[in-house]
Amino acid sequence: MKLLSVVIPCYNSQDYMKYCIESLLPGGDAVEILIVNDGSVDQTAQMAEEYAKRYPTIVRAIHQENGGHGEAVNAGIRHASGLYFKVVDSDDWVDIRAYLKVLAALKSIVSNNSCVDLVISNYVYEKEGAKYKKIVKYDNALPEGTPFTWDDINDFRKGQYLLMHSAIYRTQLLRNCGLQLPKHTFYVDNLYVYTPLPHVKTLYYINVDFYRYFIGREGQSVQEAIMIKRIDQQIKVNKLMIEQVNLDHVENEKLRHYMLSHLEIVTVVSAILLIRSGTAENLQKKKELMEYFKTHNVQLYQSLRNGIMGRLINLPGRAGRHISVGAYKISQKLVGFN
Repeated sequence: MKLLSVVIPCYNSQDYMKYCIESLLPGGDAVEILIVNDGSVDQTAQMAEEYAKRYPTIVRAIHQENGGHGEAVNAGIRHASGLYFKVVDSDDWVDIRAYLKVLAALKSIVSNNSCVDLVISNYVYEKEGAKYKKIVKYDNALPEGTPFTWDDINDFRKGQYLLMHSAIYRTQLLRNCGLQLPKHTFYVDNLYVYTPLPHVKTLYYINVDFYRYFIGREGQSVQEAIMIKRIDQQIKVNKLMIEQVNLDHVENEKLRHYMLSHLEIVTVVSAILLIRSGTAENLQKKKELMEYFKTHNVQLYQSLRNGIMGRLINLPGRAGRHISVGAYKISQKLVGFN
């Protein structure tokens, strides 16, 4: 059995997937790299097969009809043989020195027979044109270098939430919790990292800048204009986060508080994008979204109405909406989130 399975979802990724794959090869035979060709029409499939032939003990090529990012991750979970599971998008990469430290920590965890469900590391915004690189670290919130539980965590700062980039899950936990990401849907990385959390009992934090999250590729799904264009998918994921996890059933108070805060920031992003679009249709969708929360999660609704972030997205009138967007832009720069 492999120590770590890394799935690389690929759709028309021929121009940048090589750099991603090459950054993962130094893991050697302890790692399997699952390149999932999600119905590409360029040279992605051929490149995946070439790597599989060159590194038959490390790389596997998986081909499927186009199902979107989530279905590519689902395929990775189905095919994974590693004890632990990591998703690396094809336009991102990993830092090799940090990678080797992560693998050493995983080996130590396994050799000590520790049942760690979630391993966390730092990630770096590789933002094109940015003078300084924003590093998201967790050393203020999480104990380092030892297994711990949710009772041992401190409060997370705004913009410091766990993302797909920072998470390495135990593979069997993902299967046992029944994680199934929706097809043909963007922004499912929020569901990937959020939905399994109530099943996580033991965690481990490695304070290394492992994942390199590239921002700036033309047509990238996280560009604001594209997110507004795909706002219905952002809203869909936002609602699924509520539907798939009933926070009232999350027993650990610190975990419940973290998950509520995580859900709040995703909801604020949804609301700001709806405001930012400026259309009457999307302003109506924002109103409907708030009504949805009022019906399905009163705690979240009250937090959104009464907290600082909630007040930000509910300022009345056109002037209020301008203030909301302006405050959001300032917080983007101060906090550093995309």
